[in-house]
Amino acid sequence: MTIRETIEEMERRTLSPYATLNENSKGREVDEPQCDIRPLFQRDRDRILHCKSFRRLKNKTQVFLDPQGDHYRTRMSHTLEVSQNARTIGKALRLNEDLVEAIALGHDLGHTPFGHAGERTLNKLCQGGFVHSEQSVRIVEKLEKDGQGLNLTWEVRDGIRNHQSSTIPATPEGKIVRLSDKIAYINHDIDDAIRGMVLTEDMIPKHLRDTLGHSTTERLDNLIHDVVTTSLRNIEIMDVECRNDLEPVAMSKEMEEAMFELRRFMFTNVYQNPVAKSEEEKAQRMLSQLFEYYMDHIEVIPDKYRRLMERDQDPKDRVVCDYIAGMTDQYAVTKFNELFMPQSWRGEGF
Repeated sequence: MTIRETIEEMERRTLSPYATLNENSKGREVDEPQCDIRPLFQRDRDRILHCKSFRRLKNKTQVFLDPQGDHYRTRMSHTLEVSQNARTIGKALRLNEDLVEAIALGHDLGHTPFGHAGERTLNKLCQGGFVHSEQSVRIVEKLEKDGQGLNLTWEVRDGIRNHQSSTIPATPEGKIVRLSDKIAYINHDIDDAIRGMVLTEDMIPKHLRDTLGHSTTERLDNLIHDVVTTSLRNIEIMDVECRNDLEPVAMSKEMEEAMFELRRFMFTNVYQNPVAKSEEEKAQRMLSQLFEYYMDHIEVIPDKYRRLMERDQDPKDRVVCDYIAGMTDQYAVTKFNELFMPQSWRGEGF
């Protein structure tokens, strides 16, 4: 028996009946030999961790564009916080931690430079629209490894695609990441907004602080505990009463309503705050000009993107969006300066 098979046998004995087992995976789009050490979802986690798109997250905006300070979140630190929250919940519920972590690490790979401002810009410019969750799937299926993709399992791709509020993942592990994403960004964005003097703790409505907690640490602790206790209670009822109207991963109604009210508060006071978002219009104009330039000069983008037009007949605007979405904040600024700002004369002279 290989190490992988031993791990799979241990999953059968120790994980919850609601867990997604490696041996029950729907598999990969392209069959490949199994590893003798790592089960499927662990290999997926490793592939995401080592890919170029993941490394670029460290230089992509979370909320504040190019913040002057070492402690503001980036898209990378957000991803790691989502992963940690999700693993804590997954372990407590005896679900598949490797699947949870793979989905969490991959969920934001498709984010643009300059955060949601960049996403909104490309969504307007691309004829088929642009949504970062779909772009994350496009990256792992097609764009990574020079057009080969990462060949991830169906369960990981489903969790990445459906991590936003408007859709529901098929696995309980994906549902954990979907909740953990919101828990993470609402709370760490409050922390960054307080650090940036856009917000104070006292500005958060008192009834929300009384329900959720009076600090970022308290709120994280209370929300994660609530998901665990609510889910365990649901599972117990489902097992005893054979009910199918409950979810094995859920948040209590009171905490969920308070969390979404806090999210609305953040939209009004931070995400749409003219001080915090003062540079977004410049970033949007910059990406619009880059898009127009590359549409007119498709020959200058890297070969691996242009091959998508030749091999897969992908529309030109989609391929241009692929290239721009993959840029870090600083690389987008650098390319803009190269293309549109006058450069110093470098003639030989006499």
